[in-house]
Amino acid sequence: MRGYTAFAGFYDRLMYDVDYKARARYLLSLFKLHLPHKPPHALLDLGCGSGSLALELCALGIDVIGVDGSADMLSVASDKANKSDVPLMLLCQDMRELDLFGTVDGAVCTLDSLNHLCSTDELAEVFNRLFLFIEPGGLFIFDVNTVYKHRFVLGDNSFVYEQDDFLCIWRNRLISRTAQVDMQLDFFVKQGNGYTRLTDSLRERAYSEKMLKKLLTKAGFETLSVYDDMTTECIKDNTQRMVFVTKRSL
Repeated sequence: MRGYTAFAGFYDRLMYDVDYKARARYLLSLFKLHLPHKPPHALLDLGCGSGSLALELCALGIDVIGVDGSADMLSVASDKANKSDVPLMLLCQDMRELDLFGTVDGAVCTLDSLNHLCSTDELAEVFNRLFLFIEPGGLFIFDVNTVYKHRFVLGDNSFVYEQDDFLCIWRNRLISRTAQVDMQLDFFVKQGNGYTRLTDSLRERAYSEKMLKKLLTKAGFETLSVYDDMTTECIKDNTQRMVFVTKRSL
């Protein structure tokens, strides 16, 4: 896993179309749907990034622990929490080495954070770590980009984002065999009469529903449902993001 250094300072502005308030409500609705008699009080937000989702969950009455491997992203999250006067616990940890002070009622991991794990061994290790820190019977809800999205949407494509004070050129390279996408982001930031160039790189891999279920089962999680993003509908051939609702064994 790598990246989110230069990207951290621009992440929220490039993700302006994500409705974190709606996503927080959606996630809690899935907890209510699948565990109606045991609402969560304390949740782990794994790969919390700049903290936007964690803060929305806090606003809905949830105690949240945010974990991310990027100190730069957590710095942004900390600033947001301080400005909002929200008691948000933040830990800088690689998700493959997750180590909490105790257990949580459940966990969420959103916006393709798990896609940054580019081997099944890494995924298995994260699922094993989560098993240690989620209460028996608790839910782990996460989303991932699909193989379809990697091959036909991200693929070998380039994207340009232009703002008043910076320009971002986002270039992808697809490795079709593994549905892996290598991404290079170049930011050209206005500095006086010129521009400063900042570069960041990311790598994501997409996994099949079958593979994810296999790894989850081996780690002790039962897959309850798999949904199309922000819905309770079944995934389709052209689904770009699928949402897994899983339950830690007793």
